[in-house]
Amino acid sequence: MKILPFQGSGLTSKFEELVHPHINYLYRLAFRFCGNQEDAEDLVQDLLIKLYSKRAELEKIEKLRPWMTTTLYRLFVDGFRTKTRSPLVLIDDEISFYETMATEEPSQDATMAEDQRIEQILAAFNRLSEDHRVLMTLHDIEGYQLVELEPMLGIPVGTLKSRIHRARARMRELLENSL
Repeated sequence: MKILPFQGSGLTSKFEELVHPHINYLYRLAFRFCGNQEDAEDLVQDLLIKLYSKRAELEKIEKLRPWMTTTLYRLFVDGFRTKTRSPLVLIDDEISFYETMATEEPSQDATMAEDQRIEQILAAFNRLSEDHRVLMTLHDIEGYQLVELEPMLGIPVGTLKSRIHRARARMRELLENSL
C-alpha cells in the first residue's frame, strides 16, 4: 500500500515521515480485522485521513505504533463491524514471500499437506467470533502484551486473560473438529 501525497502545507513531508514506517504493519492488521483486501485498504485510508487532520499532534506521541493500532481498531469497530465479512484469503505477495523463505525444496505431498493445514487454520480463525479474532490478532499474531491491550481495547487485563484463553480453546476445538 502506498501513501499518496497530500496537497497542502509543508507538514505533509513530516506527516509522511511519521506514518510511512507503519503503513505495512497497519495494513496487515487491518487485513486481519477485515478479512479482505478492499476493506483493509479502506480502513487504512480512513485512518490516514483521520491522522492527517491531527498531524501536529502525531509528533508529540511517544509510542506512535500502539496509538495508531488503537485508533485503527476503534475505526474498525465503529465503521466496519456491520459489514459482511468475506473469508480471509492469503495475499499473493504473502504466498511468494513464504515460498522464497523455504531453505529446501519440499515434496509436492508436503506442500499440499501444508497448504491444506493453512486452509484449515484460516477457516477455523474465520469461524471465531469477531472479538476472539481481534484479540488473537493483536496478542498472538502481532505480539502485544495484555497490559498493552488493556488501554487499547478498554478491557481489564483479567477479562482479556479469560477471553484469550477461551479464544485459544475455541481455536483448538475448531481445528480438532476439522481433522
